[in-house]
Amino acid sequence: MSATRAATPPDTTRTRAAGAGAAGPRRGSTLARHLGVAVVAALLLVAASYGLEPFRNFQLATVAAYLCATAGLTVLTGLNGQLSLGHGALMATGAYTVALCQNAFADAGLTGGWLLPVSLVAAVLAALVVGAVVGVAAARLRGPYLAGVTLAVAVVVPALTVTFDGVFNGEQGLAVPVEPPPVALGAYFPYERWQLWVTAAATLLALVLLANLVRSRYGRTFRAVRDDEVAARLAGIHVARTQVLAFVVSAAGAGLGGALLAVLAQSVSPGAFSLTLSLFLLMAVVVGGLGSLAGAAWGAVLLVALPDLTHALTEQLDLSPAAAQRMEGNLPLAIFGVTLVVVMIAAPGGVQGLVTRLGRALAAHLPGRRRP
Repeated sequence: MSATRAATPPDTTRTRAAGAGAAGPRRGSTLARHLGVAVVAALLLVAASYGLEPFRNFQLATVAAYLCATAGLTVLTGLNGQLSLGHGALMATGAYTVALCQNAFADAGLTGGWLLPVSLVAAVLAALVVGAVVGVAAARLRGPYLAGVTLAVAVVVPALTVTFDGVFNGEQGLAVPVEPPPVALGAYFPYERWQLWVTAAATLLALVLLANLVRSRYGRTFRAVRDDEVAARLAGIHVARTQVLAFVVSAAGAGLGGALLAVLAQSVSPGAFSLTLSLFLLMAVVVGGLGSLAGAAWGAVLLVALPDLTHALTEQLDLSPAAAQRMEGNLPLAIFGVTLVVVMIAAPGGVQGLVTRLGRALAAHLPGRRRP
């Protein structure tokens, strides 16, 4: 008996060591897997950029810019359960920050490839600060009161750019000077292709960080607070701090998305970040699939594809120029609303949820697959 008892601790120790060793590679494999997916996506985008027209490259770059904002909003609303109607204002914060930085660099006569990354980092930091301020207030509110605060932010921030027109140039906005592609790429390298490369690189880096955050203990904490705040508080989770952190992360994504849009358009104005954009962002993440980064990607695609669909529909109708302009302004919101209702009835999990169910159904009917 004594020999058996003496032999037990070493066996237990080896089992625990093996379990700890298995847990380490699993944590490391998550980052490696996300980096691998990002590298494959980057290679596919580079290959696709050579086969697409310049306008399609620009559209893909716009999807990537919107994806930063929808991914951040997915973390806030889908994973943490906070409703935000002001993410368009956070995008405006990032856009105006990158415009001011790029104009300051141009006025100082500075040149170099490092300027744009510095401006993008400054845009993320500025949006992060605004998000932290709003998040502290939002952590004390629930339901319609939270929606009201974020709605006020969506209205106030664009109004500030008009009020301080000496800095932000009022309704006309600011130009965003951006250097041409590097000389090493060739004198006739398409500028739209270079825009796609830059935007995709920033977006993929942001997605890798968000994907690892979602799979970390912070992501589990976000979901715990979303599911039951009382239970999360009893489990020792600081609910208010977690909600502020979620708002800060979401604001950083929105700021990066707005900055990339300003770089793509090479200009920024308050009309580009109206309340309608905030509503579109929220509906996009719901239609794409709330709580999933893949759903955020579907939502970003819808945000870019919807204006083209609206333009194609108005061209098919025999309308006066004034009526066509009014329809192009209101039809996207109507189409998004109808799509939202249809998706909530037919596919409550959004587009990504529908794709996941179809994939499981197809996998279940594959030959040789064991059925339970």
